[in-house]
Amino acid sequence: MAEVAEKNNAMKVIPFMSKRMLALAFSGLLMLASVGSLVVQGLNFGLDFTGGTLVELGYSEPADLNQVREVLAREGFEEARVQYFGTEREVMIRLRVDDNPQLGDQILALMQAETSSDVSLRRSEFVGPAVGEELRDKGGLGMILALAVVMVYVALRFQYKFAVGAVVALIHDVIIVVGVFSFFQLNFDLTVLAAVLAVVGYSLNDSIVVADRIRENFRSVRRDDTLYIVDLSLTQTLGRTMVTSGTTALVLVALLVFGGELIRMFSLALLIGIVVGTYSSVYISAAVLAQMNLSKADMMRPEKKEVETEEDVPDWLKE
Repeated sequence: MAEVAEKNNAMKVIPFMSKRMLALAFSGLLMLASVGSLVVQGLNFGLDFTGGTLVELGYSEPADLNQVREVLAREGFEEARVQYFGTEREVMIRLRVDDNPQLGDQILALMQAETSSDVSLRRSEFVGPAVGEELRDKGGLGMILALAVVMVYVALRFQYKFAVGAVVALIHDVIIVVGVFSFFQLNFDLTVLAAVLAVVGYSLNDSIVVADRIRENFRSVRRDDTLYIVDLSLTQTLGRTMVTSGTTALVLVALLVFGGELIRMFSLALLIGIVVGTYSSVYISAAVLAQMNLSKADMMRPEKKEVETEEDVPDWLKE
């Protein structure tokens, strides 16, 4: 205990919680802006949710995506999404149109007329809107269930105040990530939904690391000051948090730049989630604990029942 206290005294504690009210106000504004954008503009759902036709073409030479987009726009498909699929010789086209069995052959004929490269039709599929609605509804239900399970798990492992802080941080992260996609009208498809669910797991892991250190310090540090102990715990975990977030962000930036169109939105959603999740572990999850007046009493282990001595046994039992 003495060594721990001496180490804590020697450490320069960063006063994170002194700015908690400003951070909470900033987060509140971001969440209001995100919710407002979702209400006014909504999400720009991809083909997975809205339904439409997917056409995949194969080229004998690298394809010019701008030329493909111009041809489609000239034929009335202004909202078509065109991207490479695997290599620069494979092109995927997503169209929000009704089911038309001949659409794939029509697009193939258009592209063959506009390029000297050999073009072949690899695939032409239609996704109905009913399937898209089912995916959207089940994805939202899965998000709600994940948050409920997280709250129960954290409450059982730590204490209910930690569960409240963790869930508030997760809701904060999800709303802001989805809000960014709504505000900029970025394409929201199944890969982005998978990224949002991954953000929930990442943010939860970071919050649990901080919560574990806060619980440990409440039990080992003699000083009975909630804000100081929270600041101390955040300072101690700051190095681990920055290294983990930094290395993960580097990988996501590489995927965003070099990974191609197919996983670009997935990488962007995860990158936003990593940044927001790291911030929320400090200024949302921990700040909620400070606002709920977490104390040493909340962290005390239940006292074990002492074994009765012979003097405590009534005389009539001794006889």
